[in-house]
Amino acid sequence: MGRRQAPSQEDFTFVSPIVKYLLFIFNMIFWLISMVMVSIGIYARIAKHAETAMSYLTVDPAVLLMIVGVLMFLITFCGCVGSLRENICLLQTFSICLTVIFLLQLAAGVLGFVFSDKARGKVTDIINNSIVHYRDDLDLQNLIDFGQKEFSCCGGVTFRDWSQNMYFNCTPDNPSRERCSVPYSCCLLSKEEAIINTMCGHGMQDLEDVQADAFINTSGCIDKLVNWIHGNLFLLGGIALGLAIPQLVGILLSQILINQIKDQIELQNYNLQHRSDPWY
Repeated sequence: MGRRQAPSQEDFTFVSPIVKYLLFIFNMIFWLISMVMVSIGIYARIAKHAETAMSYLTVDPAVLLMIVGVLMFLITFCGCVGSLRENICLLQTFSICLTVIFLLQLAAGVLGFVFSDKARGKVTDIINNSIVHYRDDLDLQNLIDFGQKEFSCCGGVTFRDWSQNMYFNCTPDNPSRERCSVPYSCCLLSKEEAIINTMCGHGMQDLEDVQADAFINTSGCIDKLVNWIHGNLFLLGGIALGLAIPQLVGILLSQILINQIKDQIELQNYNLQHRSDPWY
């Protein structure tokens, strides 16, 4: 019975299959997610049929979803192919892109904290623009109604901000039947009510704040949003950490694999140089 031969030096590899295929699976998951994001963005964009619906926002959510999806697709494609083919160039591209994205997110968080007043002003502008276009888009209308019911608020700074909308405007020459009203989502709705009275906000802007407070939420949504953020810092920190961990894991795995591939290349070069050596 012959003895088993020990593996030769040429059979040895520094590249760990665990690291290699773990990085591949990691990228494949996010590659599939990116295709779903692009598909949803394209569907949402086509379903709108026009650009007027979200033209007042800084960025159309559908376009933003497509841009993020395409970027994620390209980055994870580099990671998938780079890990399978053990291509240092693609892996370096993947690692650098993840590092840049992570640093940009970190910088955005720091700048948002440092310049919180400017960030608040930007949010105020977005909310005011949304109020102006409340009746122009059903999706926006549902989003605002959901926010006002969820945070028990009305308008941006005060419920009288709804006077910026042409239908709810409180000027005497406004012919709208909703003049001086607010959306039903501002009302103090009881959970026991089976049918929602959508006219419950009628004429509320004509009342004094103390009187209106008995029927609607008079507090603005901006203050409620700020208070929610202050009260859920641990939750937001957990979300931020949840976004950062996959990026850091991807950077770590790619760098480990890159170093292993470099070591393997050095080993192959060493073997080639000493293959003709009779003492090797």
